Parts: sequence; C-alpha cells; structure tokens
Amino acid sequence: MKKLLALALTLALSLSMAACGSSEPAASGEPAKETLKVAISPDFAPMEFVDLSKTGQDQYVGFDVSLAKYIAAEMGKELEICPMSFDACQVAVSTGKVDMSISGFSYTPERAENYNLSDYYYAGDNETEQTVIALKENAAKFTSAESFAGVKVGAQTASLQEALVNDQLVPLGAELVIFSDINTGVLQLKKGDFEAIAVATGNGDAIAANNPEIAVTDFTFEVDEAAENNLILLKKGADELTEQVNQILAKAYDAGLYGEWYAEAEELAGIDTAADVSYDEDGNVAQ
Repeated sequence: MKKLLALALTLALSLSMAACGSSEPAASGEPAKETLKVAISPDFAPMEFVDLSKTGQDQYVGFDVSLAKYIAAEMGKELEICPMSFDACQVAVSTGKVDMSISGFSYTPERAENYNLSDYYYAGDNETEQTVIALKENAAKFTSAESFAGVKVGAQTASLQEALVNDQLVPLGAELVIFSDINTGVLQLKKGDFEAIAVATGNGDAIAANNPEIAVTDFTFEVDEAAENNLILLKKGADELTEQVNQILAKAYDAGLYGEWYAEAEELAGIDTAADVSYDEDGNVAQ
C-alpha cells in the first residue's frame, strides 16, 4: 500500500551543519555522560529523515533514529547523531569517526568483510523488498529484468541497490548510473538523466506519493534472504561493542518495539514539515 508521506524530496538551506551535532550538556552537578556517535544518512524516509518543525538533534526522526535512541539509553550514553551522505556513513565507521552507523543497511559480502555487522533488526516488509521507480509514463514497461536492456538505471553509491543493478540488470544490457543521495537521484530521473531508480519499496512508495509524475514499477529484484533485513555497521574488530548491541537488539525485539517504531515513523513522515535532507561527505547540508 502506498504511504501518503508529505515529504519534500529536495531542500535548500543556507545554514551548514557539522557532521555530528552537539549533545545536550549535563545538568549542573551531574557527571557528563559518555557519548555514543551514530552516523545516519537522513534521505531515506521512513527509516531516517528530517522533521523541520524541530531543531538540533531532535530534528532527526524515523525508525533508525528511534533504534539509535534506544541503544544509547540502554548503554547509559548520550546519543549524538552524525548526519552525512550514505557512503560517508560507511567511511566514518571504518575510520572510527563514529561508533556505528544505523542507516537502513542490508547485508552484503563486502560489508561482512570490512565491518562488524550486528544481528538483524526488522523494519517492516516494505524495507525488505527492492524495486524500481520510473516516470509514470514509462513505469508499465518495466516488468522483468530483460525489459531494462539498453536502459540507464540509477542507484545510490555504495548501496544494496547498486549491487542489485550490477548483478541482475547490467548483464542483460542495462547501464548503471551512480548518484550520491536519493534526492539528487529523483531530480536526475525527472531531468531524464536515466529512466529508472533502484530503491527499497518503502522508500519508493514515499517518493511516488510526493511526486505525481513518478510511479513504483511492478518489477522486483531477486534478493538473497541474507539481505532482506537491516543491520548495524560497526568498526571491524569492535567485538565487545557488537555483542552489546546484539543484546540490546534482542531486548527490543522481545519487547515488540520494532513494529511500534515503524508505525510511528510512517505516521511522523506524513507531517507537512517533514523533509529528506541530503548531506555531503563532510556532513554539511547540500545546497
């Protein structure tokens, strides 16, 4: 079912923002809490996006933000959200700039090789399915992998969708075109730089709901079971932290919080002031 999300897919802000926002100061006389730095790419509603009715750390909302808050609280730490581009999130983890990244990641062999991966968490059926969006006038023609022969297909760099296009569409004659963030990709689709974009179905529904000229196609990728759910990226070798995160994920699952967080994220994403915001690799709002 389409999610009627009132999201602006592009936003120009004159105010740049540091990669990691400041945590709230400790109250007078209270010891300062240790900080948990979590990287997100807030261009992926309902998993992570920006609520323009709020400021500071509170403006970052969505399923993954709820999960990050829960993990920080369980650890007794102060959460510090670090907004940046999707590929920069991964670099920030590998270089130790942040403690982890919670940003709609799926399993890939490359990620398993280069990072510690948490156990799975479950964010709704529409985040496990992978599809393609296109201009509404072209959507009906994309029904099979073969129908992409000779077609330029966009995908976000360093994403599962990039791998799916490379593995399933390029061998049949499609041409992969990379973009840095989803908002830019939507603009390029409208301009005609490519004919389709590979996306998670939930994200595709959000884009189509707010862009009447765009539709979700009937095509779906074949996705390995290992990549059907989400996980958290941590630095390779951070075994103690990974085990702690896994214990917290199990506690959240047992408490039935995943469905509650996803429903809240979908509802919040429908407010008029919600927006997906793009960030460059330095964590600044893209102009």
